[in-house]
Amino acid sequence: MTYIVTDSCINCKYTDCVEVCPVDCFYEGENFLVIHPDECIDCGVCEPECPVEAILPDTEAEMENWVALNGKYAELWPNIAERKDPMPDADAWAEKTGKLPHLSEAPAA
Repeated sequence: MTYIVTDSCINCKYTDCVEVCPVDCFYEGENFLVIHPDECIDCGVCEPECPVEAILPDTEAEMENWVALNGKYAELWPNIAERKDPMPDADAWAEKTGKLPHLSEAPAA
């Protein structure tokens, strides 16, 4: 099992989860975070820290695509190991669903 980030994170990018990760397996895109599935030690400490419930175990239904997406971008984006401010519009985006079309593939600036 591994934990992965889902589209609830898009355009929010709260980094409370990054701060508690003991193995620094988070990677940062322009408007999204991912977890490297091969680096995650399945401890689960990040999951309750996410205020938008974007982090889920890969054992949840229909997570295969999210595992692949997290793995893909973890190889392309820079590692993030310290907490940062969320995106400026995070509160406005927090309750939105179906945010995948808004995913930016660009790494963090």
